[in-house]
Amino acid sequence: MHGLINRAIQSFYRDTYGRQAWSDIVRALELPFSEFEPMLHYDASLTYAMLDEMSRALDKPCEVVLEDLGTYLVSHPNLESLRRLLRFGGVSFVDFLHSLDDLPGRARLAVEDLELPDLELREHGGRNFSLTCHSHGNGFGYVLVGILRALADDYGALIFLEHRGGSETEAIDITVFETEFAEGREFDLGAEAG
Repeated sequence: MHGLINRAIQSFYRDTYGRQAWSDIVRALELPFSEFEPMLHYDASLTYAMLDEMSRALDKPCEVVLEDLGTYLVSHPNLESLRRLLRFGGVSFVDFLHSLDDLPGRARLAVEDLELPDLELREHGGRNFSLTCHSHGNGFGYVLVGILRALADDYGALIFLEHRGGSETEAIDITVFETEFAEGREFDLGAEAG
């Protein structure tokens, strides 16, 4: 597993539940380090063990932890650059949905060896969509649910999401009730670098 993914999970847990909670995970997994290196690669079994331990410590299903991770990736102030990258997908939430097919390729432009599952969006009428995530059972679809929910809020859209599971592929049904339900978060394509 790419170190950026493990580092994102680590940051989510530490920023949300505190440094001591993260230290408890490190100790429970008997890790020989306290921080994941973003540019290294780790055995995928370590990532799944980390998620299982977080799920156990929080007394939440792993799917909920993954969805919370997706929400964190878009909404936490430390990750404004990721939010901006995702918002470049379009001026409306529906535009953003149509840009999802290109997300794995855009991620590889930023980090050449970062492999995200392939995504395929299908439109079923004007407001109903299905998103297929070729995740090979790694749960990335639940992370996507959190990302989609947070970005809908970011755009001010009112949506309904349903994760339909799957082993090799995960499917998410998306219903967009209103694209301008609430005032979205401010976003300026030409924002100044800080």
